[in-house]
Amino acid sequence: MAVVSFTQQLLRLADAAPHRAAITCGHDSVSRRELVQRVDDLAVELHDRGVSAGEMVTIALPNSVEWFVAFAAAWRLGAIPQPISARLPAREIEAILGLADPRAVVGVPEGSVPGRVCVPEGHVAPRAAGARVAALGDPVSPAWKAPTSGGSTGRPKLIVSGDPALLDTDDPPQLLLGTDGCLVMPGPLYHNGPVVWSLRALLHGNHVVVLPRFEAESTLAAIEAHRATVVYLVPTMMKRIWRLPQEVRKRYDLDSLRVVWHLAEPCPEWLKQEWIDWLGHERIFELYAGTEAQTATIITGAEWLAHRGSVGRPVPGTVSITDAGGREMAPHQMGPGEMGEVWLRTVRDTPTYRYVGAEARRRDGGWESLGDMGYLDTDGYLYLGDRSADMILSGGANIYPAEIEFALQEHPGVHSCAVIGLPDEDKGNTIHAIVEADVASVDVDELRSFLGERLVSYKVPRTFEFVEEALRDDAGKLRRSALRQARLNG
Repeated sequence: MAVVSFTQQLLRLADAAPHRAAITCGHDSVSRRELVQRVDDLAVELHDRGVSAGEMVTIALPNSVEWFVAFAAAWRLGAIPQPISARLPAREIEAILGLADPRAVVGVPEGSVPGRVCVPEGHVAPRAAGARVAALGDPVSPAWKAPTSGGSTGRPKLIVSGDPALLDTDDPPQLLLGTDGCLVMPGPLYHNGPVVWSLRALLHGNHVVVLPRFEAESTLAAIEAHRATVVYLVPTMMKRIWRLPQEVRKRYDLDSLRVVWHLAEPCPEWLKQEWIDWLGHERIFELYAGTEAQTATIITGAEWLAHRGSVGRPVPGTVSITDAGGREMAPHQMGPGEMGEVWLRTVRDTPTYRYVGAEARRRDGGWESLGDMGYLDTDGYLYLGDRSADMILSGGANIYPAEIEFALQEHPGVHSCAVIGLPDEDKGNTIHAIVEADVASVDVDELRSFLGERLVSYKVPRTFEFVEEALRDDAGKLRRSALRQARLNG
């Protein structure tokens, strides 16, 4: 076993191939040696301004080379990098800072957060002398990341990793990333998935190509230009890429791709089938896990074709399903119409995470719930429904919004959508669809007819609302509870 700090691993990579590209974002690119130099410079400056090991450093930067420099500078000091969206409103930033209590915030104007070190976006740290860098030593961050999550409640919490910033160089790369390849990352770096894929790829010597923001054609262009071996997507991205004109999609050479990962939100069966038909089942992989990382499932394209709709077969003893009364359900009791609450547990001896600002939902036996609904088939494969908090009870029937959203997304005029329940005196709740579409090209009656061919009648939305803004962000995240509350508030 050869365990080194993340800082030492980046230095080893730079020594092995100093001029190899490490990170590219738009027109900005740095080599491995340049990355280490910029990390050292910022680390020395932050140290001089009072940042020390074990403290959090909040990073409020957009996708950029600068984001990676700030993240790795926190590791360099043994601090804990804590990423947030650069576009959060001040009130949400204040709530997160109250939980994290960071010594420094990177990406905000000087003096904008009283009592904390502020480093503005675009700041370039002065060149640090070698002796100053050496004096930092090699501290290890006790937690290599601490992303945030609002979950179904909308209240922020920190999910602090249970793993320190250490790497066993004898272990093969996780997530099929390989070494010395290229990852294309179109997702926002404040979300856990992009954080994990991008930094694991970097630490194993891959060139990480990050898009400033997701654009369908730009993603394909980046894959071709950099001969990417791995790409990270969410189904929202997959749909936007698929909806490009066929001549545009076929314009780009994607033969270098070994692995297409998708995760973070449910993928409609029709969309996944289209991607399998396009790129081949051997390249399509799906992962299900929470940021909490108690366990994970992975399903290959070939497995999915035999278990359509599944997210994979969990390690025995790590997934359990319970009914409304809390009783464990056996696979023969389950099916699409008999979902229960999904419970997860780790096989590790040490915790995989800790919350700041929330309490985990737990039951005896080390089980924890993220609020997902699902079932296991008789072969042990896991299938997911919606979060329990998003389920709609209408006329005595349990209705899962994702099923309706999948059907809506098949319509060529629908860009994104969200389905929520609104109060109804007769049925308890009525189904309301919020649709991002070109209103001129979508007729409500035609849309109802379209859905009627795909859904049982009681699942067809009673009312439709058309909006211009995207309902899911580039990470595929959707807050139905917030959309519902906004409409209840009028």
